[in-house]
Amino acid sequence: MMTTSIKSARSLLFGLAVASGLLASVAQVTAQEFRAGEPIGAVNEAGVRVPMSANVKVYGSFHFSESCTFDAERNLILAMNNGERGDGTENDGFVSLINPDGSVHTPKWIGVTRDGLELHHPLGSAVRNGVLYTVDVGYVRSFDLATGQPLKSVAVPGSTILNGIAVTDDGSVYASNTRNPELIYKITADDEVSVFAEGAPLNVPNGVAIDTDGNVVVVNIDDNAVITYNLDGEVVKTEYAAEGGNDGVVILPDGTKYVSSVRFGSVSEIKPGEEATIIASGIPSAASMCYDSVQHQLVIPMNPNYSLAFIPL
Repeated sequence: MMTTSIKSARSLLFGLAVASGLLASVAQVTAQEFRAGEPIGAVNEAGVRVPMSANVKVYGSFHFSESCTFDAERNLILAMNNGERGDGTENDGFVSLINPDGSVHTPKWIGVTRDGLELHHPLGSAVRNGVLYTVDVGYVRSFDLATGQPLKSVAVPGSTILNGIAVTDDGSVYASNTRNPELIYKITADDEVSVFAEGAPLNVPNGVAIDTDGNVVVVNIDDNAVITYNLDGEVVKTEYAAEGGNDGVVILPDGTKYVSSVRFGSVSEIKPGEEATIIASGIPSAASMCYDSVQHQLVIPMNPNYSLAFIPL
């Protein structure tokens, strides 16, 4: 009996010590400041972190990347990664920095730690005026483009799956809600949320972009419509991609539109006043692409394939 009591007491003390240690660790983590990830490197035998040498290239670093956007200042692609895609509570989404040739710059830039960070399953993304925007499980989140520091998280009540996103110069966000209710939300720079457009011709809306006139352009998944709204929410133009099932839309300064079909793996080119033509095909799960304005190429995440496709223009 005495031996059992001693063992029980020791177990209790050990349990309390472990619990105290865990609590201390949690407190320590909570107290830490947000930190962005560093470019690829390793600590050498002398204990010094050494950047990866220029004669080495690494590819990959994706975990269900659904969208990308481009930072022209740093000449880097920002790939949004969904993490485990469970019930939406994992908080394991992250952002990779990718070189224009597809090699990895920083495997986890935003998301290397979770300190001060909430990012679950980021889908569409956009860059505007030094800010990275993304939609993420009922929120529009923003980050400082230079440091990765989280800025704001704005809840969008009533949303079911926020998907595509575009941002105007005044900081207004236009985000598609793909599942019922199928609509486009507007979130102002002052965090006011309203419905910008709903109903036909929206048909499972996905990708969103801003055209050269400041209009909002939306593509549908369930048909091949490419819909242009003015800022009053009125349809001013409807064009058509070569195939339906569309996800991404990119608009060049000359007005040319590129549309990626996540269902059928093609990229349509729509030049002003002309019908669409397919410029690339056979791309599995061609999701929300971005335009690399320095190398003049399209970059297309391929969702469960954990990879990016590159199309020179």
